[in-house]
Amino acid sequence: MAPSTPCPFCHLPPERILLSNDVGWVIRDTFPVSPGHTLVIPKRHIGSFFDLTDDERNGLMALLAEAKLGTEAEFAPAGYNIGINDGPAAGQTVPHLHIHLIPRFAGDLPDPRGGVRWVIPDKARYW
Repeated sequence: MAPSTPCPFCHLPPERILLSNDVGWVIRDTFPVSPGHTLVIPKRHIGSFFDLTDDERNGLMALLAEAKLGTEAEFAPAGYNIGINDGPAAGQTVPHLHIHLIPRFAGDLPDPRGGVRWVIPDKARYW
């Protein structure tokens, strides 16, 4: 189903695309959480990770791995958070699936334990 408003990921300018394959593109996030924050995006307009075909999922995972290598070479992070906001209740604001590859650096937070669990701060700290 086509979006009712223009989708920022359906018509990316070529200069934004870092990598691509038959099913997806890789770009840097316009509002990065950290240096090198990258998005892996399917070419087909689709909202949910769970609606991908097997070929799309495999192709996007290949792009994610390739994007990680490029991010590693350029930014030398100490780790990564990989995330998908799937649905409005999960915080998805662009209704076109995108996978966040967020480089993490030693000392970027005083205590990074819990990682993605911090989407619900009261539940994050389990230790």
